[in-house]
Amino acid sequence: MIFQAIGIGIIIGFLFYEVVGLSPGGIVVPGYLALFIDQPGRIVLTIGIALLTYYTVLFLSNHLILYGKRRFLSMVLISFIVKWLVEGFLFQLPIVNVEIQSIGYIIPGLLANEMRRQGVCPTLLATAIVTILVRLTLYLLRF
Repeated sequence: MIFQAIGIGIIIGFLFYEVVGLSPGGIVVPGYLALFIDQPGRIVLTIGIALLTYYTVLFLSNHLILYGKRRFLSMVLISFIVKWLVEGFLFQLPIVNVEIQSIGYIIPGLLANEMRRQGVCPTLLATAIVTILVRLTLYLLRF
């Protein structure tokens, strides 16, 4: 099902980009989010990590020269570190369910990179629309 979700996400994301002009958070993000649409805690945590990553890199870019591949690598690396720190903190809380974790290590970094490129709200809106369309397509095709 992962294969189908990512493939359908790439196709719908590309069509959405061509029609609307907004990227849905990266090439594989909607497909992965569609797989976990029934686990909103994971999606919220993933978006939270992406936002923390975005604002961290935004802060760092005031003090470091970050552009192009450096900025993209910073987004992915910092999202990896933020995910590790946030989940390490959450797992130590006695009231948090063990199933609350973000989706992947790269997904928050890809989302953060698109947030930097086209803005937070447009990216999240485009991602939500394409994710729902991917999930509906998977449902209609019975995957």
